[in-house]
Amino acid sequence: MSDNSDFVVSPDWLQERLGQPGMSILDASWYFPFQNRDAKAEYDAGHIPGAVFFDHEKLSDPDSPLPHTLLKPEAFAAAVSSMGITNDDTIVVYDGPGMHTSPRVWWMFRVMGARNVFVLDGGFANWKSAGRPVTDVVTKIAPSAFVPKFDAGKVASFADMRKIVESGSRQIADARAAGRFKGVDPEPREGLRSGHMPGARNVPSSSLADNGYLKNINELRKVLDGAGVDLSRPIVTSCGSGITAAVITLALESLGHKDNMLYDGSWTEWGGNKDTPVVTGEA
Repeated sequence: MSDNSDFVVSPDWLQERLGQPGMSILDASWYFPFQNRDAKAEYDAGHIPGAVFFDHEKLSDPDSPLPHTLLKPEAFAAAVSSMGITNDDTIVVYDGPGMHTSPRVWWMFRVMGARNVFVLDGGFANWKSAGRPVTDVVTKIAPSAFVPKFDAGKVASFADMRKIVESGSRQIADARAAGRFKGVDPEPREGLRSGHMPGARNVPSSSLADNGYLKNINELRKVLDGAGVDLSRPIVTSCGSGITAAVITLALESLGHKDNMLYDGSWTEWGGNKDTPVVTGEA
């Protein structure tokens, strides 16, 4: 196994391949309202040449009351086909700070059947600071045909989580910051209780990266071990709304862990439900 994740590509690697046929680049930046940043406006002002904007709000299930819910396979396929992406493309996803929201899109494409999907190490901030090419030119898109092959076994539902919490059949790795996990800091979304699911372990997504770069294999293992996550057992990842949970998923897959799921409803669903068990303090 390499020292670095097989699912992450370096800025050098991507810059050498800009403009190549079969290369799809996605800007998957997203920010909380309190951050006062407009991801689409920032993309319009400057992005990696050839990149297309991936809108997390528009590419989520409109029939779900929860934020960022995974689209149904046919709807996902239609949306990304209109973005010029096929199953056979080499897909590289990035976000503003790096290792924040891009792993979610990496996970989505893999769940939908794409296999050549990677996350850009360091994100757009480090790309720009290194003086790499940036453009505000609108990317030309040729509509294509993405054929979904949905892997339902990678997505945990509310019913699944009820059973997991009751039985302990899977470990739960929660990507939220420690204060939210312990219940000492409020949730950014109104109406949610504070705390975590019984038995969950806290693996803040920020602990898995340095300055937007994913930690190496040995460091990832140390972080997960230190959080009490047993890599020999099945795991389900969770967070606030299913986005940063994918950072843990990326780390797990990078370590060769395959028996993992992502809880799409995450804390917005669990903490917003009035009859789910919630605990506070350390795991």
